[in-house]
Amino acid sequence: MADRLRADAQRNRAALITAARDVFAEHGLDASLDEIARRAGVGNATLYRRFPTRRDLIAEVFAGQMTGYVELAETALTEPDPWAGFVAYLTRLFEIQATDRGLSELLVTSGFDNDERLAELLATAQRGATEVIHRAQAAGRLRDDFVRQDISLLMRANAGVLRSSADPAAWRRYLSLVLDGLKVFKDL
Repeated sequence: MADRLRADAQRNRAALITAARDVFAEHGLDASLDEIARRAGVGNATLYRRFPTRRDLIAEVFAGQMTGYVELAETALTEPDPWAGFVAYLTRLFEIQATDRGLSELLVTSGFDNDERLAELLATAQRGATEVIHRAQAAGRLRDDFVRQDISLLMRANAGVLRSSADPAAWRRYLSLVLDGLKVFKDL
């Protein structure tokens, strides 16, 4: 009987994480916990037993997604052309913002301070982003005054584009304009 309870508990936990990932992606980090429990097919008591606080649930849901965020820089660094790697990095980052409201809010608000795992993943992602930036600058393709913190500014601005535009692809135009402003044109 104890094995069945553990299997049920594991199944409930997995269902809660899957439901939370979907609900946070659709509605952001302030999404209804009742909706998460409903979509998972469990009661609120089960949700709170598995994840006593919203922060606990957020940390569990986004730890895996933050690993993907870390991999963005790693992938960009494998691109032979440093500028193309930088463009691919920013494009994927903005695409994530456009498709996952919860992760977008987490990245823009830097809501990592209460979870060591997320804070460590963010630090690793930031080191990778810095390397992507320096590599594009060393190739003479990215403005010398661009710094990693500028990515946060761009993401905040992109969050505004996503919130205020009726066109769900408006972020692509915004990114194109940003990239034109960041690129060093060697032939001028």
